[in-house]
Amino acid sequence: MSESTEQHRRDAQSQGSIACAVITVSDTRTPETDGGGALIADLLVSASHRVVSRLIVKDEAKQIAGALREIKLGKTVQAVMITGGTGITRRDVTPDIVESFLDKRLDGFGEIFRVLSFEEIGPAAMLSRAVAGVMGEILVFAMPGSTAAVRLAMERLIIPDLRHLVHEARK
Repeated sequence: MSESTEQHRRDAQSQGSIACAVITVSDTRTPETDGGGALIADLLVSASHRVVSRLIVKDEAKQIAGALREIKLGKTVQAVMITGGTGITRRDVTPDIVESFLDKRLDGFGEIFRVLSFEEIGPAAMLSRAVAGVMGEILVFAMPGSTAAVRLAMERLIIPDLRHLVHEARK
């Protein structure tokens, strides 16, 4: 790893815990059956971050957009983790809505996620439209709804560099 990347990571550690929102996009999940959202929240807390908001919204553009709009206006959240609605069915609109809110995309997130997914599930990794970017100064990550995909995204990509990413987004 380059010296400048290491220095940025050291600087970012001063961020402390990151205030996060967790959104589950699903027509069927309830607070009791939301395994993906629960896993995200548990992993964030285990990494010393704070979950300040947890929502379940339907696979509907207006509901997803409404949740993102509220978070953006609230100005208390530094990172949003969204699970669900990233596939290719007609109801899967999460990436489309998320992208409409982004000022800058983090294309590497989706690209690396699909490569890592391919290593685990093979060609079915192509079905994922995982996406990430920056909305104002807020990071937004949208990942598939399966707990295996959530674990992969959170443990291999998001949590290891979350403080650094938030630090960069706020410059």
